[in-house]
Amino acid sequence: MDFELSDEQGMLRDTVREVLTRKYDIETLRAVTDTPLGWSREVWSSLAEIGILGLTFDERFGGMGAGPEELSVVMGEFGGSLAPEPLLDSVVVPGLLIERSDADDAVKEEVLTALAGGERLAAFAHHEQGDRWPSYAIGTTATGTAVSGTKSLVSRGDCADVFVVSAREADGTVSLYLVDADQDGVARVPYRTHDNRRGAQVVFTDAVGTRLTQSDASAVIEAVAVIEQSALCAESVGAMTKSLDMTVDYLKTRKQFGVPLAAFQALTHRAADMYVALELAASMSTYLTAALAEGSADAITASRGKLQICRSSRLIGQEAIQMHGGIGMTAEYPIGHYVSRLTAITHTLGDADAHVAQLGARLRDWDMLTVG
Repeated sequence: MDFELSDEQGMLRDTVREVLTRKYDIETLRAVTDTPLGWSREVWSSLAEIGILGLTFDERFGGMGAGPEELSVVMGEFGGSLAPEPLLDSVVVPGLLIERSDADDAVKEEVLTALAGGERLAAFAHHEQGDRWPSYAIGTTATGTAVSGTKSLVSRGDCADVFVVSAREADGTVSLYLVDADQDGVARVPYRTHDNRRGAQVVFTDAVGTRLTQSDASAVIEAVAVIEQSALCAESVGAMTKSLDMTVDYLKTRKQFGVPLAAFQALTHRAADMYVALELAASMSTYLTAALAEGSADAITASRGKLQICRSSRLIGQEAIQMHGGIGMTAEYPIGHYVSRLTAITHTLGDADAHVAQLGARLRDWDMLTVG
């Protein structure tokens, strides 16, 4: 198997990197994330112009028809630059749910074309109070076209123009509904996360929605969640790579007792441990992306990848802060922002303990385990 990027993927990476790095240094990033929106409309328009927003959609819906490998390439650049634009939460996840639903092509085309063009923003309203990955109660109900319930954690729900809402039908099955945010039956309370992202608690009170799925939507939701896990893993690898590079550069330039910190063997050994953790994470991220590309990925495959990402993120983040010393904890220096983002990702769609439990519960699915 060839693990090198193709020429097209390399061009995609370079194009996205140029757009994001041209815009964001630590001062600009802090200024943008401190605004009420928390990201840049200018950058969003640039991403729309080069086709990144429609990357994963079919060409008939205004997209590029790209696969999971290309999405991982893009998310790696988002992680490396800490770009706050809501590509995953406002376009990819809700867009794929719509595209894979039973909705009419006319409905799909209308919404997905607007998402790909940067004209509208969406959000997946799924999490409710008391939920703990991978179990979701879904107490929100649907009666006809009326949707009622409270979604407590809706990432980017503060700026969404339309919601994809999971709701339970009278017969107990789960459906997806498309609900416009600009109606009296929708109320939201915005919140800000420690990594300077945004979201909202959204209350639906007999909100009018369009049903997207006629059969139970659980399989569609799980399949898109695996894609989201893969994208988050790729973003983490991008952030970990940048964190390691910054730490190594700091060890080479910062002097103690008249010599660079890199001259101290104990610190170089710890940097080597960071490198090993990064390679393990990158390998598992590639494994998950490759499994998605060949159609063999499932929730267990995603848990294998995410578990290593969680473990590597924790080690690299802690060591990066420790070896930078006090400056690593300041808002003016970027390393703390990378660690904050890595921490947030490790708690999205299950932390390390949750994935260990998920994998442990499935041990009986195999006839024999070998240790080599």
